[in-house]
Amino acid sequence: MLRRNFLDGEWPVVMMRHIMKNILPFAPPSAAALDAIRNVLGPKGVIEGADRDPFLFEWRGRWPGATPLVAAPATVEEVAKVVSICADHNVAITPQGGNTGLVGGQTPFGAEILLTLKRLNKIRSVTPLDNTMTVDAGVTLAAAQEAAHGVGRLFPLSIGSEGTCQIGGVISTNAGGVNVLRYGNMRDLVLGIEAVLPNGEIWNGLKRLRKDNTGYDLKQLFIGGEGTLGIVTGAALKLFPLPREKTTVFVGLKSPDAAVALLSRAQADSGGNVTSFELMSREILSLVFKNIPDSRDPLSSVHPWYALIEFSAGREGELREMVEALLGEAMEQGELDDAVIAESEAQAHAFWRLRHNMAAAMLPEGGQGKFDVSVPVASVPAFLTDANDAVSKICPGVRIVAFGHMGDGNIHYDLLQPKEMTKERFLEGQEALEHAVYDMIDRYEGSISAEHGVGRARRDDIARRKQPAEIAMMRAVKKALDPQGIMNPGKMLWPEAAKA
Repeated sequence: MLRRNFLDGEWPVVMMRHIMKNILPFAPPSAAALDAIRNVLGPKGVIEGADRDPFLFEWRGRWPGATPLVAAPATVEEVAKVVSICADHNVAITPQGGNTGLVGGQTPFGAEILLTLKRLNKIRSVTPLDNTMTVDAGVTLAAAQEAAHGVGRLFPLSIGSEGTCQIGGVISTNAGGVNVLRYGNMRDLVLGIEAVLPNGEIWNGLKRLRKDNTGYDLKQLFIGGEGTLGIVTGAALKLFPLPREKTTVFVGLKSPDAAVALLSRAQADSGGNVTSFELMSREILSLVFKNIPDSRDPLSSVHPWYALIEFSAGREGELREMVEALLGEAMEQGELDDAVIAESEAQAHAFWRLRHNMAAAMLPEGGQGKFDVSVPVASVPAFLTDANDAVSKICPGVRIVAFGHMGDGNIHYDLLQPKEMTKERFLEGQEALEHAVYDMIDRYEGSISAEHGVGRARRDDIARRKQPAEIAMMRAVKKALDPQGIMNPGKMLWPEAAKA
């Protein structure tokens, strides 16, 4: 009830302003600013009242938001006009793509308007001879994949939310996913971008060039920038030839050390044809079998660890034989205990369904501490051992589930409340657990955020753990491009004026 009253402006204006002042150094937008936005966008471009709710709650419900108005421009020019109005009236903006983020970067604190890119959803061009595609920022990742496939090309970024997440969002968060091992993350797949700058100016950087050595690579500021430097409205993306053959394998392993050895063998013996190498513990796989209907164990016996491996090649007829030989040698060397090769696309899909449902499988399990971390690939086994010891000492009985992109050292290291502990008590101890995990990441020279970004969730952590020179450079870039600080404030960097 309080949230509804707040959103609908039923609280006294003085009280609202007081609340906002203690969250961000911005007052709520004036009536003149909101009216100007309504005039630019028209009825179809403004979302108010209860219709705002789907934009204000991410799927885990951890980062609820509030806003007086959701702006939904239909063109790049409308985006620019809205941003210009906000710059003129000192109104803060939270840009939002498909609202699939996991660190709270896409939900506003309350003083900001929310700007959704969902109506910018056109495939502008696909050029197979260039292996490029240019799209609006609101195009979903799945739609971009389909457009590429329609001309015999591959756009390789693949993540669990690809049916909903949008290109602008995956650029702004530098998304990774299951194919980073072979194709790189989003930063490696973008040739050029178009963005609206914080003053409302449109920057057209949609070059489709593989080489352009004419100064700073400015697009990189916006890739992974989480909307703090401007709003990505379009992108030129790299495409690749479609694989002619794929082979998907599900294997049982004794340990993460065995997984590292198997990964090294697979990369060497396949000539670089490993597309994905996903590691998963028995603990997380058991939760999938328990909480996701129609999930079945691909192997007949239980193993402590598993790997899901996908190979792909540009020619047909050679991959299966190579994979069979590779698995045989790995089994002789003790690098794997059991393996099954998918005999059909349906079976391969069933293997991947287990992997993609791991986050959903944890939802019914109560309190969670979620960590998206990375370390050098060879350090993954030692990190897991030491992190497990550290968190178990702090919270005896904690359920540890680890899975993720072993091929690039990115592990989703998640902690679930002990069965005998209440959710409230478990969540009260989150800070100590976070420090333990992050201290271990520092020991192994890793990163506390591998692919999910910073947002609200990791903002204070990076401020404490990054070198002062790094934070200073980030603030200098922010001040240079967004001197008013109106772009997605409170995300990635806390506004300096609001520290007191």
